[in-house]
Amino acid sequence: MMISAKSRYALRVMVDLAQHNSGEFIPVKEIATRQGISLKYLESIMTILTKGKMLESASGKGGGYRLIKQPSEYKVIEILQLIEGNLAPVACLCEGGKKCESTAECTTLPFWQGLENVINDYLEKHTLEDMISQKTHSCES
Repeated sequence: MMISAKSRYALRVMVDLAQHNSGEFIPVKEIATRQGISLKYLESIMTILTKGKMLESASGKGGGYRLIKQPSEYKVIEILQLIEGNLAPVACLCEGGKKCESTAECTTLPFWQGLENVINDYLEKHTLEDMISQKTHSCES
C-alpha cells in the first residue's frame, strides 16, 4: 500500500494547523510557506478537508483555515480515508472493489485481511495530538 502525496500533504497540513491552533484562522499562504507546498496544490487539499468537515474556512481579511475540533479528536485514519478513500492493501478488500474468481478458496485472503486490520488499528490509535507530541520524524518529500 502506498499513501499518495496528497494524503501525506493533507496530514502535514492538519498537523501544522494543530501546532498553530490558537482559534484564529491561518492564511493558506502561511501554511504553504511553512510546509513547502505549492499554493495551488494546497488549495485543492484544503477544499477536500473543508468539504470533509475537518476544517473551517473564512475568506477576506483575517480569513484562512482552522481546525473544527481539538487535535486530540482527529484520528489519522479519518484524514487519510477522506483523501484516499479506502486504505485496503489489495483491491479485493475494497468496498465495491474487484473480486477475483477464487475469493472463496483464496488462501492469501486471510493474510491481506490481517494486514488491513493491523494498518487500520494503527491509524485508528493515532491522533493529530499524538503526532505533535511525538515529533514524528518523516521522510516526506
